[in-house]
Amino acid sequence: MRFHLIDRIESWTPREHITARKVTSVDEDYWQHTGGGPAMPFGLALEALCQSATWLIMLSTDHRLRAALLAVGEATASRAIRPGEVLRMEARIESMTDEAAILDGTVTVDGETVLDASGILCALIDAERLDDPANTARMARQLQGGGPVG
Repeated sequence: MRFHLIDRIESWTPREHITARKVTSVDEDYWQHTGGGPAMPFGLALEALCQSATWLIMLSTDHRLRAALLAVGEATASRAIRPGEVLRMEARIESMTDEAAILDGTVTVDGETVLDASGILCALIDAERLDDPANTARMARQLQGGGPVG
């Protein structure tokens, strides 16, 4: 099973930053049920940010490299994410070589920061080892407005 936590890539600048979004739905399977109602687990909000960062790396390298998470320096959630909210992920490359990248980023809802992360350390690996290049290119086109994400 795959978790696609990105619905759309809104903008990106190679080797600099990306802005992506995720529209949440009550019908998704991951909600934790708490006294305040259903909430997205903190780890999945962080995963959405990391997926955005991975797309930045892949787009910046013409799909040649993919990020594999090694560590997160610091991540802080400021409030729960509820069904129906639109998440906006912004990731920034702080440094990048052909072997590794360090990124920082935020997840916001209606302009309010709900998650802030820094020091996201990723190994950069050959993308073909993880997925078919044609599938990656198709998904990139869809995420950038070329059709539904499947």
